[in-house]
Amino acid sequence: MESKVSEGGLNVTLTIRLLMHGKEVGSIIGKKGETVKKMREESGARINISEGNCPERIVTITGPTDAIFKAFAMIAYKFEEDIISSMSNSPATSKPPVTLRLVVPASQCGSLIGKGGSKIKEIRESTGAQVQVAGDMLPNSTERAVTISGTPDAIIQCVKQICVVMLESPPKGATIPYRPKPASTPVIFAGGQAYTIQGQYAIPHPDQLTKLHQLAMQQTPFPPLGQTNPAFPGEKLPLHSSEEAQNLMGQSSGLDASPPASTHELTIPNDLIGCIIGRQGTKINEIRQMSGAQIKIANATEGSSERQITITGTPANISLAQYLINARLTSEVTGMGAL
Repeated sequence: MESKVSEGGLNVTLTIRLLMHGKEVGSIIGKKGETVKKMREESGARINISEGNCPERIVTITGPTDAIFKAFAMIAYKFEEDIISSMSNSPATSKPPVTLRLVVPASQCGSLIGKGGSKIKEIRESTGAQVQVAGDMLPNSTERAVTISGTPDAIIQCVKQICVVMLESPPKGATIPYRPKPASTPVIFAGGQAYTIQGQYAIPHPDQLTKLHQLAMQQTPFPPLGQTNPAFPGEKLPLHSSEEAQNLMGQSSGLDASPPASTHELTIPNDLIGCIIGRQGTKINEIRQMSGAQIKIANATEGSSERQITITGTPANISLAQYLINARLTSEVTGMGAL
């Protein structure tokens, strides 16, 4: 089996995805990225680490099979090193195994398990590694986690056999890759209140968000209504109705302060309008409350596939309303409609 991989494998490029916790990723990257650089140079594999402030990250290893095995060997030995160094400070006497989690398209998991579990049993017995295929798919994807644990050598042998299976039975149909979600939702301030926004979604106007944030930052030195403690995220920050605050809003957001209210129009495809309105108007009311803008949705016109949305309010209200509407649309389009 092994000769088959090394003979046919040299000209086959494979991609293996690993799911890691932040701490494990830190260990792989090393100080100033030195460890991952060394792994890339010595293995010849491409090693990419997903961005994000997520508790989980995806590490993608691409290259000829022999390069992938070298990269895996380096990762497995690095994790063993971490285990040994953490044990020197703890009373534990038995050494825990090294554990890696692969992310595999669900359509390939059947071949990996084999008829009646025969294949996975064979891999466990011949390599001495523990292999578990998760029963459920990872959230919002068509991939499953495959957990391998054992000694570094057992893990390397196990990965070799899994690669053979993956080469022999390529994935069927389209694969929706697993993307870890951020741990915490960033807080933005607008209209004098703090809002959390799902950090996962594409932000259509980052510059406007920055302006909104600057606006909030500049508002805090004026203690509202005799309140002296600074505003914390999530705490309501009453907005001044005075001219001073009105001027401040205009200056800090970098938007024109002279018209106190302006109007912005958007067109939205009919089939997406439902996700903005929500059940019995719950979502649109939420957006109105959060943004402080007036939002009117025109009735459907015959023969038109789009609906007109009119947003009225201060420039800051309008940009937040736009942002929230875009976040709803993005969540709908990417299938993350739970926002």
